[in-house]
Amino acid sequence: WDRRFEMLVADVAAKYLRDFDPKSDRGWIAELDGRRVGCVFLVRENENAARLRLLLVEPDARGLGVGKRLVRECSDFARSARYSRIVLWTNSNLDAARHLYEQAGYMLQRVDPHALFGENLQGETWQLTL
Repeated sequence: WDRRFEMLVADVAAKYLRDFDPKSDRGWIAELDGRRVGCVFLVRENENAARLRLLLVEPDARGLGVGKRLVRECSDFARSARYSRIVLWTNSNLDAARHLYEQAGYMLQRVDPHALFGENLQGETWQLTL
C-alpha cells in the first residue's frame, strides 16, 4: 500500500493520544520475550459503541494467540466500560485479522470498494454486540 496508509495510521495514533480518556479508551502492546509483537487501540465511537483500531501482530508472532488475546482485551474492556457494541473497519484481503474477528463473534455489516491506499480494495465494517 502507498504512503496514504501510513498517514492513516499516524492520524489514528495522533487522535488516540490527543483525545485519550482513560474511562472510554484503551491501548495494548503485546510483548513476547521482552520484544513488542503486537498492538491494538479501543476508542470511544459514541455513547454506546467503541471502535477497534490498528490491530497489528508482527509476522513472526502470528499463530501464537497474540491477535486473539488483543481482540479479547478489547472486548473485556468494552464490557467494563459499558459499551453495547464494538465496530471496526478492515480490508477483505486481511484474512488473518478477519478470521480473528469472526472467531470473536464479530459480524460483517457492510462491504465498500475503495482505493484509499493506491490499490482497489474491499473495505469491510464489522460489529460485535456485547
